[in-house]
Amino acid sequence: MPGGGLLAVPLGRSGAPAAALLVVGLPGPSVPDDVAWVASCAGPPMARQLASDARAPRRPEPDRLLRRVINAVSDPVLLTDTEGTLLFANARAEGLLVAGPDASPGRTRAVELNQRLFRETLAQGGMSVNRREMSLVDPLEGMDLLFELATTPVLAPDGPSVVVSVLRNLTDLGRATQALGESYRQLRATEREARSERHRLDRVLDSVADPIILTDPAGGMVMMNDPAERLFAWPHEEGNGGEATLRRVRSNDALFASFLANLLGPVNAGVSRWKSQLTLDDPDTGAPVPMEAMANKVLGDGGELTGIVTVFHDRTEVLERARLLERVKEVSSELEARVQSATAELAEQNEKLRRQAIQLEQASAAKSQFLANMSHEFRTPLNAILGYTNMLLQGVSGEMTPPQRRNLTRIDSNGRHLLEVINEILDITRIEAGRMPLHLSDFGIPELLQEVMAEMDPIIARSKLTVDTRLDEGLPGVWSDRQKVKQIVLNLLSNALKFTHEGGVHVAAEYQNATGTVAISVKDTGIGIDVSNQEKIFEDFQQVDSSPTRAYGGTGLGLSICRRLAAMLGGRVSLQSAPGQGSTFTLHFPRRARRT
Repeated sequence: MPGGGLLAVPLGRSGAPAAALLVVGLPGPSVPDDVAWVASCAGPPMARQLASDARAPRRPEPDRLLRRVINAVSDPVLLTDTEGTLLFANARAEGLLVAGPDASPGRTRAVELNQRLFRETLAQGGMSVNRREMSLVDPLEGMDLLFELATTPVLAPDGPSVVVSVLRNLTDLGRATQALGESYRQLRATEREARSERHRLDRVLDSVADPIILTDPAGGMVMMNDPAERLFAWPHEEGNGGEATLRRVRSNDALFASFLANLLGPVNAGVSRWKSQLTLDDPDTGAPVPMEAMANKVLGDGGELTGIVTVFHDRTEVLERARLLERVKEVSSELEARVQSATAELAEQNEKLRRQAIQLEQASAAKSQFLANMSHEFRTPLNAILGYTNMLLQGVSGEMTPPQRRNLTRIDSNGRHLLEVINEILDITRIEAGRMPLHLSDFGIPELLQEVMAEMDPIIARSKLTVDTRLDEGLPGVWSDRQKVKQIVLNLLSNALKFTHEGGVHVAAEYQNATGTVAISVKDTGIGIDVSNQEKIFEDFQQVDSSPTRAYGGTGLGLSICRRLAAMLGGRVSLQSAPGQGSTFTLHFPRRARRT
């Protein structure tokens, strides 16, 4: 333009970017003042308006807004015709039912399957508003998906009916429901198992004779077995409840709570076990029940206290045993004192007996010495009397008249009897004094018995009894005191002849190889001896009939001497007899005697 031009003036606030440009055609080179005024007046408002427009949201177009809203919905939303042909689908629905030309074959087949399933489900529901479930396939992962299909028929603006379908994914809900059902079944199974375990635990605990109580960390009773219930539980059965029973149960509860306080208190926080002795009351009888209680803390995995198990043990039997043991000790002490007293008394009696025995031994020795001396003193003049008598009978002093010979014969007979008595007394005293030595030698039993029979022949002849001997074949020789064996056999045979009035006497000898002993027996058919007197006749000066008017003579020393002599030989004398059936005396002595 000649002389002029165009002028561009930025409009806006000072220091801020321009909000607009004011283009003015200038007729000349100078800028009119009006332009600056207009720029100063219009610039700030335009800048504020521009800033306000910049803060205000832009309003999209209605169709685009609706599409964005539908795409923002998390559930698949579809618009189809009544045949199921897809007219519109949001992004979620396109992921399930739409496959682009570049889609993989797998996704294409999954989408076709989903479309077919969708149409079939839609056809089953008809045109009414309803809800149903349908299964689709995830085109990306091939997983089965469960949807709830909600369909709503609507009329399009141009007239045809269309269907709005909303799919709600129930897969996670189904899985959660299934998992919840499984968890519920497992919970029920666990509950049944826990209930079974509880019943079994209850039976086990009830089978225990000792009371057991499980308490919570606060000391409240959670579980107890039957023995514990009898002490700590209120008997609800009719007839068992009484004020006294209730009072005893409460007393037991209070005592138990006091016992647990020792373990639950802060002082014993680090203590896991507490043991004490309690005396409870029997709720039924009120009798005291001494108990030993042991409480143990039950800790969880994190070390927290989850419960306390308390086991009671009835100490009644223990205390009773202790009482009985104490009583036994007392009785034992008393018995021991009595035994000591009796022992002391027995020792005193023994000492008295020992002294008496010594005195008796001394008296017996004095008696034996007296009898030996007296026997010697008697025998010496008696032998002289018998010697002179024998000389007179042999006519040394001349012929005697028959009365003189008869009287001398009586003197000789009585003198010999007296000499026999004196010899027996002398033998007894010598044996008791230990002055009867053994003279051992070899001899034969047949020869010995022959001598005995020869010496006894006059007496046998006067008795008119049948006397015979029987010796075993192969009877061995004997090493013993021949004179003492002969004296014993003579004594036994003399007794047999004296106490036998008719019948006979049998003398037998045998060797018993098993015991190495010789047995010489004298068997008669005499009067026999009662069992009560069989031991008595072996005592000194004892006979079956010891009365002054007895029918049989003798001093009662023969069998006593036989027993003593047999003992010196290492043997014995046995007797078998019965009244009226005769007697059998047997001398048993070893074939070879031992030197003493």
